[in-house]
Amino acid sequence: MPGEEILIIEDNPTNLKLVKLLLTVEGYEIRTAVDAEEALKVLETFHPQLILMDLQLPVKSGFELTREIKSNPKLKDIYIVALTAYAMKGDEEKAKAAGCNGYMTKPISVATFPDDIAQYLLIQAAMPKKE
Repeated sequence: MPGEEILIIEDNPTNLKLVKLLLTVEGYEIRTAVDAEEALKVLETFHPQLILMDLQLPVKSGFELTREIKSNPKLKDIYIVALTAYAMKGDEEKAKAAGCNGYMTKPISVATFPDDIAQYLLIQAAMPKKE
């Protein structure tokens, strides 16, 4: 779904560059942030369909940032997918309890990542809009 807006929140420069490249090539409009403070600043003027959320962010974790986004009436409809190295038993449940709608583990598969994101966007598009 080229043209869809995505915010990538990732503090690792290599991971950020790879994810951004893979999605830019597919035609998505990408914005990035390296921490919660920068992400909230971006969200003041950018309302993406999807956020890819690293859960291990400096200062404020991705769990905390997700809860903050989901508690904001202007942002709560944004579909958030945890994109994380957290892959222990129970981590997916913790991410979903914080408000994440989806969960993907790193390292990502370069071959399937764009298709995985397209699937999440289809799910997001089919969700009823909350007023």
